[in-house]
Amino acid sequence: MCPKNNNKFTGYDFIKESAGIEEYVLVENSLRVLVLEDHSAPVATFMVTYHVGSRNEAIGYTGSTHLLEHLMFKGSRNFNKDKNTAIWTELQNIGAQINATTWNDRTNYFEVVPSEHLERAIAIEADRMRHAFLKDEDRQPEMTVVRNEFERGENSPFDVLDKNIWATAYQAHPYHHSTIGWRSDIENVSTERLKNFYDTYYWPNNATVTVIGDFNKKEALASINKYFSEHSKSKEPIPPVYTDEPEQEGPRRIMVKRTGQTGIVGIAHKTPKGLHEDTYALQVLSKILADGKTSRLNKLIIDKGLATSIFMYDFPFLDNGLFITYAFLTPGIDHKEVEKIIINEYNNITESGVSKEEVERAQAQIRATVAFSRDGTYAVASALNEAIAIGDWTFYTNFMDNISNATEEKIKEVVKKYFTEDQSTTGWFIAKEPKV
Repeated sequence: MCPKNNNKFTGYDFIKESAGIEEYVLVENSLRVLVLEDHSAPVATFMVTYHVGSRNEAIGYTGSTHLLEHLMFKGSRNFNKDKNTAIWTELQNIGAQINATTWNDRTNYFEVVPSEHLERAIAIEADRMRHAFLKDEDRQPEMTVVRNEFERGENSPFDVLDKNIWATAYQAHPYHHSTIGWRSDIENVSTERLKNFYDTYYWPNNATVTVIGDFNKKEALASINKYFSEHSKSKEPIPPVYTDEPEQEGPRRIMVKRTGQTGIVGIAHKTPKGLHEDTYALQVLSKILADGKTSRLNKLIIDKGLATSIFMYDFPFLDNGLFITYAFLTPGIDHKEVEKIIINEYNNITESGVSKEEVERAQAQIRATVAFSRDGTYAVASALNEAIAIGDWTFYTNFMDNISNATEEKIKEVVKKYFTEDQSTTGWFIAKEPKV
């Protein structure tokens, strides 16, 4: 990182730079802004990441962030059907790609636009930050859409098992609730409750703007200042999430019995906060265990015909997460047999570690995956979005350096530290024959 002139752009304080990405804060309201010029194609991605997700919800209004995501496309003060300036129409008419996503720690709204239309995207996002229409007449049909999403998830054996594993592993912390929320909350949360949620979290001092692509930095920052500076900071402090998950005092198990064709085994262990140094060793470990035909669990499970596929869930979050190994069983295979193989392999690493060759191969796999995942302005903005969500956007720029520093000794250490029986949550999906 290198120092910059704090007065380089009017209205901003410079914060830091890493890998060509510069961070500024809009003095007027503490909105954080990340910019990276890339003139390789005449497009730009504009993204607003709000520091709010299902982590900020509780019983009675789970799924609120996701439902608001839908409602915030229904119009705002300056962009609505009555003015013939509806958000979708304004952006699709210029060939933009637009969408939004919600997860545990964040919500993001974004546009990928031809460079000359960047200002329009900025104006739209600034307007709906504080002036979104949240009407009961819109909530009712959007609730139905969201409920349909919920029901599609309920028809997926993996989604159902994953949701139950998280709800079992986390009892106090709001990671207990899936992002889409519980069905009764989706159906019954009031529009007033959603407005209250919106008025609590959707403020410039609880958001980070990211601009990647073909634009002039001075002009883009001036436009962001022009449109976003009309908003003040939140009138009240953004409420912190202060609920910690109590220490787990023994293994937990969950079984889900539903109509399906094959069984699934999921074995989860609590992991540290995403910014913890152990995160990188866990990322390398997941590749050693299950990435490619030469990985350990593929040889032990897939090659022997015990399962059709293995999936590792190792995403870092703002708070403690889960490292989950999922095995999708071959019909007729006993859940116990595959569970025992996975646990035995964890114990094997605890005792004997991993080889230097395995670590180097895993690091090369991660390097290739990261290279492909950062191709294009949206891909960069999307990856930055996840780093912002876990608490520091430089997680993105420093990721490969930290992965390269993961050693055999460190990987053995983290398996011994986190993969203990008392910190485990095991889930089985047991496929039942459909009723005739």
